[in-house]
Amino acid sequence: MKRRLLGIFPALLPLIVLCGATESAVRMGLVKSYLLPAPSAIAQALLVNRVELLGALWKTSEAALAGFALSTVAGIAIAVFLSSSKAVQRAFYPYAVFFQTVPVIAIAPLLVIWFGYGLRTVIASAFVVSIFPVIANTLTGILSTDPALRDLFQLYGASPARTLFQLRFPAALPQILTGLRIAGGLAVIGAIVGEFIGGQGLGSVVDVARTQQRVDKVFAAVLLASVLGLALFGLVSAVSWMTLRRWHASESRD
Repeated sequence: MKRRLLGIFPALLPLIVLCGATESAVRMGLVKSYLLPAPSAIAQALLVNRVELLGALWKTSEAALAGFALSTVAGIAIAVFLSSSKAVQRAFYPYAVFFQTVPVIAIAPLLVIWFGYGLRTVIASAFVVSIFPVIANTLTGILSTDPALRDLFQLYGASPARTLFQLRFPAALPQILTGLRIAGGLAVIGAIVGEFIGGQGLGSVVDVARTQQRVDKVFAAVLLASVLGLALFGLVSAVSWMTLRRWHASESRD
């Protein structure tokens, strides 16, 4: 326990200093509270509006997790398809890149037209934002398999499917998990953006609080969204540690 506390303390120290400095600056009048609320005001907003915020957090979590799961499955499948040949990559990978460059806020109204207001639009928004890192990292990992090992599998007459699932996919696992770490945070961002247009969740709370000039409530909702993103990141990191700690340097411990 002592070692864990010592490991957490370096990360908490800058946060404590920042909160203390912000609280002092607001109380001394150096920063206007309607521009940057004091941490104590944010904590009070969390407490007073806890029922509304926790309900919104649940809705955002549901949409972000669903979008993240869909992007994981679809992203890995698309990457496997793209890795099948150079011709397939040249034909389809540019469209994946183009799809990523389209701002989700620009297509969010289209998502409402296609899926209607509510959860489906928010899930679609989270999916659109988070799928590209999964595709890119999975494809990079599969294509980075050691050529000597590929030749060895070919020498023993392994089929393409067996080579994929017993060699290339396990070798790509560190890169896949890195892509999932990125996609987890992006799924939360996509869900929030979708909620600006489609309603519900923390995005709706932020939008309504903005119109009411409730900056403290906006910060409270943003804080919960950040916690959700960190939770997804931690979940993927835990999976990475359990799957890679015995054989990959990125998760090995002395």
